[in-house]
Amino acid sequence: MLLICAFLVVVVVILSVFLLKLWQQQNTYRRQLQRYAAIIDLDAAIDAAKRTLEKGNQEVRDAEERQTKRREQLESEYKRALAKYEELQHEVSLLEENLDTMSFGLYKPHFTFQTSEEYKDALVALRGKMKDLTKNGGAVTCPTEWTVNDSKQEGAKMIRQTTKVILRAFNGECDAACAHVSYNNIQKMEERVAKAFDAINKLGETMRLSITNVYLRLRLDELRLINEYENKKYQEKEEEREHREKMRDAEKAQREIEQAQEEAEAQEATYQKLLEKARAEASAATGSQLEELTRKVSEFSAKLDEARQKKEKAIARAQLTKSGFVYVISNVGAFGDGVFKIGMTRRLEPMDRIMELSGAAVPFPFDLHAMMFSDDAPALECALHNLLEERRLNLVNTRKEFFHKVKLSEIRQFVEGRGLSAQFIDLPEAREYRETMARRELSEKPAAAQPAPKFAESPFAIAQPV
Repeated sequence: MLLICAFLVVVVVILSVFLLKLWQQQNTYRRQLQRYAAIIDLDAAIDAAKRTLEKGNQEVRDAEERQTKRREQLESEYKRALAKYEELQHEVSLLEENLDTMSFGLYKPHFTFQTSEEYKDALVALRGKMKDLTKNGGAVTCPTEWTVNDSKQEGAKMIRQTTKVILRAFNGECDAACAHVSYNNIQKMEERVAKAFDAINKLGETMRLSITNVYLRLRLDELRLINEYENKKYQEKEEEREHREKMRDAEKAQREIEQAQEEAEAQEATYQKLLEKARAEASAATGSQLEELTRKVSEFSAKLDEARQKKEKAIARAQLTKSGFVYVISNVGAFGDGVFKIGMTRRLEPMDRIMELSGAAVPFPFDLHAMMFSDDAPALECALHNLLEERRLNLVNTRKEFFHKVKLSEIRQFVEGRGLSAQFIDLPEAREYRETMARRELSEKPAAAQPAPKFAESPFAIAQPV
């Protein structure tokens, strides 16, 4: 019993010591935990910050990816919209009839007919080909055999009706282009026809209906023929107008020559009679009367010779159909410096032709630089035109005789090289133009202050005291 109590006491003591040491160790751990608590919290904060940063980076990457996809999507939409806009703009330009928005391109003719009648006949033949092609079914093709309600006959009827609609739509576009085609929009009209061809064939894709390329080429040839036909008519009209003008000038020259010849013949007859009368009177006269009659005989003989020379000159001019004058003129007020007109006239008075050119069509009269007579005036004029061919002012209508960037010295040198002599006037008078410029300059200057007018003192004025 004592042993058991002692054992229990020992156990209690041991447990107490163990519990004491455990309590002391726990206090030690608590103090260490309190000591390193800040460091533990910092690591946790760092880990939390890392997790937050990684989460933020992921969100940034996700946002950038979304933005990249959105940018690519917007770029794709922009490219599609831009392509559609350009397509629509091109279609609008094809339909635009305003000359200010049309592109002026050089047109190369597709046909080589010489007259407008040949173009007209070719146009009639071409339209006959289009009519035959339409009748024979070569204008529209459909490789598929359709059936409607299990009936091939109804399917063929549907194709015929649809073919008429397609052809009518395409022909309407082509007729509109042909009606509005001109020298400055032929390329636009060609594009318009090609665009209508593509659009209408695209509408017929479902039924596999399409206009043939052969029919398209015929319609394009029709468009080009109409354009070249109108251009040829314009050229022929200009040539006819120029021919009429030359004929009028030649007729005037012929009338002047005939009139000069008639006047010379009349003067010859008159002076011949006066000479015969003076000689008859002189044969019976004496003294001072004889001297007076002898003087008259000499005077009438000289005038008779002059009249005969005029007559011979007029006859010679009438026989020389190519003789005439080649002139070089300018109009500084209308065309500026360095622009000259080189033409010819068969008029006896060539300045009359210059005065006609200085009519109401130009604001100022022409100035003469040179007037050269030639037995073959057309050849001389043509040679001068060939010399200055590359400096024509009008490159389309070569019948216009104006040339720019020209120096009179080169014309003088060329003329003298052909053995001709002419007096050249380098500086044009341009009287009306220069006077107009002077008046305009004077009117644009500010009016100078004018002194007050002084009135003459009246003899009845009352004297004022100084």
